Amino acid sequence: MSQTVARKRRGGGRAGAAARRGTATLEQMPWAPPLNIDRPVEPLTPEGIAAIHDGAMRILEEIGVMFLNDEALAIFRQAGVKVDGALVRMDRDFVMEMIAKAPSEFTLTPRNPDHAIRIGGNTMVFGNVSSPPNYWDLDLNKKVPGTRVHCQNLLKLTQYFNCIHFAGGYPVEPVDLHASTRHLDVLYDKLTLTDKVMHAYSLGKERVEDVMEMVRIAGGLSEAEFEAKPHMYTNINSTSPLKHDEPMIDGSLRLIRRGQPVVVSPFTLAGAMAPVTMAGAVAQSLAESLCAIALFQYVRPGAPCAIGTFTSNVDMKSGAPAFGTPEYMRATQMTGQMARFYNLPLRSSGVCAANVPDGQAMWETSNSLWAAVQSGTHMVYHAAGWLEGGLIASPEKFIMDCEVLQMIQRYMDPSINATGVDEIALDAIREVGNEGHFFGIQHTQDRYATAFYQPFLSDWRNYEAWEAAGSVWTAERANKMFKDILAEYQEPEMDPAIREELAAFVARRKAEGGAPTDF
Repeated sequence: MSQTVARKRRGGGRAGAAARRGTATLEQMPWAPPLNIDRPVEPLTPEGIAAIHDGAMRILEEIGVMFLNDEALAIFRQAGVKVDGALVRMDRDFVMEMIAKAPSEFTLTPRNPDHAIRIGGNTMVFGNVSSPPNYWDLDLNKKVPGTRVHCQNLLKLTQYFNCIHFAGGYPVEPVDLHASTRHLDVLYDKLTLTDKVMHAYSLGKERVEDVMEMVRIAGGLSEAEFEAKPHMYTNINSTSPLKHDEPMIDGSLRLIRRGQPVVVSPFTLAGAMAPVTMAGAVAQSLAESLCAIALFQYVRPGAPCAIGTFTSNVDMKSGAPAFGTPEYMRATQMTGQMARFYNLPLRSSGVCAANVPDGQAMWETSNSLWAAVQSGTHMVYHAAGWLEGGLIASPEKFIMDCEVLQMIQRYMDPSINATGVDEIALDAIREVGNEGHFFGIQHTQDRYATAFYQPFLSDWRNYEAWEAAGSVWTAERANKMFKDILAEYQEPEMDPAIREELAAFVARRKAEGGAPTDF
């Protein structure tokens, strides 16, 4: 049996089979990356777009960006760009000429081609929480450093939920693994516990080269097949204000030369690392992303790239980052307008500043997720599991967020907006007339099972029924669901020979010392 046939027959592994038998932990919606059918929210006037664009270009022309990478500086000199030490100033004609070479959309194909995702157009895809150093769950009820087991369990959730379309960075940093070889163990886990699109941290040569090779092996690809189309990606952050560092640019150049996408996401906090005004913060963020994309397009014209927005504000009382704020929402919408102006795909995030999966966590995350919808975002990072401004990953929060993601998927189902004869339902209205109700008529009976969104976590019972069932709060229900999912989880199919080759690669690279930790 071929791998593809085996995957299709499995239908999601044990969870998929259990769903068909009616014994799964939850009845979730199918794998179907949503298509955003709404017009984007566009707070900027044409004059506003022109002003922010001009601001970004003037930053690049007059102030410049530091590139702490000798190879990038040499490339810029070759391109005729002004380089003064590590400071790079580039004129807008060069920037716009390079940006025009980037595709407006591209497809990422993981080892399971059924889980390929399009980045661009009107498609939205959601990824797991990435990179927190700490972990929290209801059983611990405290913040602890992440471990490999924590990371593996969150990867299992990543695979299990159909509304999670890609595996971003480590869902929690497993600090019990040595930093020099951590990437090898975690990528082995990611490639065996999931079959969704992978991410590589751009932290220098060894890590990026190792991850590309492991993704190639896992996909059963030749070198030429790997480089023929995107199979993985990286996300890099500038060091705001106005710097790009050595390892991230190095890793990005290695990926770009092999045809793998780079998302450039400046982390600009208004009032701290960027101007206190949102227009100024957005202009700076765009300057930081566009100059890197221009570099990548000069090196490999047509290489897939995306703008990332991570513009929020600080709490002016404490200096701590704030997320899911009105300013965050507007900055995301504004950047969405600018991404369309540059004809580039957009990445944003589902984020909050809350410390535990409580009401604050959900309203701030919902604000960020709906800002992603409104902005026309294509790739939503940290869509499930993020707490404490990215310092904590939580399985309960992961599951609570997936409820919101499924609601967004259902909200975007065009059948809700259908206006055909059956949907206008005049015959049904005539049948009920001025008395009675619609519960029992055939029109309702034919549609009752699929007419409305059915939650897997929300509890719609009244207070008395909820109390009689044990008064279980949302996070407690999510905690039980987490344990049930782990109990029924089954790894996706992988050819034993490929698994053996992956394990041998990891063992060899560990014996060679892995990657340096002094970047």
